[in-house]
Amino acid sequence: MVEGMSLLASPSRSASADGEPVSRSAWVRALATAALAPLLTGYLATAALLTLILAIATSSHFSTAAVFATTGPVWLAAYQVPLQIGGQPLGVLPVLPTIGVCVFVARTARSAAGRLGCTTVNRVPPVIAAIAGAHALAGGILAVVSGDGYISVDVLSAIFVPALVAALAATVGVARQCGLTAELRRYLDPIALHGLRAGALGIAGLLAAGCLTLFVATSLSAPTIGALFHEVAPGVGSATGLWLLSVAYVPNAVVLALGFATGPGLELGGVAAGPFTFTGGGVPPFPLLGALPDERALWWPVFLLLPIAVGALVGWTLRTCHDDPMTRLRTVGVAGALVGFGTVVAGFLAGGRLASGPFDPVGIPLGFVSIAAFLWIALPGALVAWFAGPRPQPAEDTGDADEDADADAETGESDEDTADEGAADEDTADEDGADEDGADEDGDLADEYDDELDLDDETDADHPDDTDTDTAAEVDEIDEANDEIDTDLDIEADDTATDDTATDTEGREDTPTADSAGDDGDSDDADNGDSGHDGHGVTGAEVDESPDEGRDQDRGADRH
Repeated sequence: MVEGMSLLASPSRSASADGEPVSRSAWVRALATAALAPLLTGYLATAALLTLILAIATSSHFSTAAVFATTGPVWLAAYQVPLQIGGQPLGVLPVLPTIGVCVFVARTARSAAGRLGCTTVNRVPPVIAAIAGAHALAGGILAVVSGDGYISVDVLSAIFVPALVAALAATVGVARQCGLTAELRRYLDPIALHGLRAGALGIAGLLAAGCLTLFVATSLSAPTIGALFHEVAPGVGSATGLWLLSVAYVPNAVVLALGFATGPGLELGGVAAGPFTFTGGGVPPFPLLGALPDERALWWPVFLLLPIAVGALVGWTLRTCHDDPMTRLRTVGVAGALVGFGTVVAGFLAGGRLASGPFDPVGIPLGFVSIAAFLWIALPGALVAWFAGPRPQPAEDTGDADEDADADAETGESDEDTADEGAADEDTADEDGADEDGADEDGDLADEYDDELDLDDETDADHPDDTDTDTAAEVDEIDEANDEIDTDLDIEADDTATDDTATDTEGREDTPTADSAGDDGDSDDADNGDSGHDGHGVTGAEVDESPDEGRDQDRGADRH
């Protein structure tokens, strides 16, 4: 709360993005430096270069007034402002000074934004506005001052063109620092970003193809270029100035060579040259124009391999941007569209009016070159991105996977059935074991009964002289005991047979295959058990009959 009150109470300070306050005087100094540094540096550098050229030129008269009168139009030409020289238009302006000016303005803007802590998008407009406004004001002043000389400039063009170039350069300089590029990434599709990066690579590749084409042309025309230097600039000073001017126009020549390599060719008034067409004629005595051939050669279509290679390179970089081939094709289309647009901008900057004679205009056919550049990127790039990138799995593989899954499921079910059958067999074996235990218990009861009978027989043999009354009582008791034992054995046999029958019925319902074997075993066990019970019963009856017959014989003997 205290910090907030202190900031409100100090109107001469404003908070930067990192929380540190920046004074208004610091803002003024930073903005003034960003606005005036490119202007003063560019103007002084232009004046120094002109002074050097005029000083070393062979047949020239150095004059300070002439230097300052020429510096203004030349500075405007560095910002691509068209000039009027002796009433004739000069729109073919060197691109190399423009590149240098843009780089210097971008670095100045970035430095000012860093000192002011402009790390958000809403804080950089003052920096860009200060730079653009200063360039507009300086351009208007220079156009008015040089309006009465041999070199004249349109005032409106001198105001708006430098301001536009400076604003674009400053925006590019602060874009990353203030987060503008991050904001653009948020609103752009990732596929579009891949296409834009590949498009930038395609533009660089086509420019490299233009450089290679220009190198081959100048190498083959080296004697002609040397003759033009000696003819136009015989002295060392004049040759130096002509060499500097030729270097400033090298980017223009690269763009013209790009038009030649892509197919539509280049135009210099009535002179036209391309891989399949050629119209000869006279050209101005300028060293770079000495690279133009005098007649067509049959091997020129070989240069078309350069843009094809660039398109293949773009497709190779996009082969892994997405798994879907159609999406990769759309990305290649975005890259081709950017390349087409870039060739239009480059052709516009590199060409222009050249007086009003037979050499007007100079440049490349923008429409045809744009279409050709798009096709050279899109077609080879699409083929490479389609066949070199990953492809989706065919539907047959999915079907095979489903069949394998079904087979695994069936195998699992059969394993479960086998496990159930094994469990059923174990249950049946347990039941058979229970039946065998029951049969063993019945056998034990029968053995005990036989032992009792043997004991009674031994007792009767030891006491043959007992009275008939005792014998009759004992016989009755034995008969009663025998009846009770027989009744118990019959009840147990019936219970065991009933349990076996119920177990067999349950086994047949649960496991049809395994139970059939179990039923056979149970039936055999039941039969054995029944036969065992019957055997025990017969034995008991025979035992019962044997003592009765003996006792009857004893009683008959007593009567006698």
